[in-house]
Amino acid sequence: MRTLVIETATAACSVALIEGDALIAEAHQVVGRGHAEQLLPMIAALPDDGRAPAILVDCGPGSFTGIRVGLAAARALAFGWGATLAGYSSLPLMAAAAFADRPDRTALAVAIEGGHGELFVQSFTAPLAADAPPVSLRPDTALTVVASLPVIGSGRRWLVPLAGDLDGEDRLPSAADARLLPASFRALAPHPLYGRAPDAKPASTPC
Repeated sequence: MRTLVIETATAACSVALIEGDALIAEAHQVVGRGHAEQLLPMIAALPDDGRAPAILVDCGPGSFTGIRVGLAAARALAFGWGATLAGYSSLPLMAAAAFADRPDRTALAVAIEGGHGELFVQSFTAPLAADAPPVSLRPDTALTVVASLPVIGSGRRWLVPLAGDLDGEDRLPSAADARLLPASFRALAPHPLYGRAPDAKPASTPC
């Protein structure tokens, strides 16, 4: 089934049309905070205006604003097109791509920039199994979690000064890599995975 993939959880704004493990078309830009302005034109530039019977969207963790932009667009398009809608997580997406790039790797950690100076971190073993749920940690604590594993993602640059030498590479998630995810990693409910508690807390109700 042809699927529109929407990726807005990090500084990258990325879309792709995939069918099974085949890539039909893609667009990928590093936009920082400009997802809301870029996303719909990027989708419209895909073949058939990006229309597909299934939509897959990154639910996080990552940028609070980016996640909300992607989910809002995915829900609106799914409603308008009568398409099915499901989610995936940015961290296993990046792990799947890194394992595909380097089949000799048996384990790695993904680290992407979060809020308040923290990193979202999760480790994986090949071909793609999560060792534990993702966590949001300060770089010094994250370094103890990744141990001696290769580190993939935008959070790596915060770990290199602490580690001195760290295998891996800086990268951002790409929608096209969703075709590498097993079905079990492409079946999340389309709801945000923020990875940590929200900054704002409701005021206590007086007795």
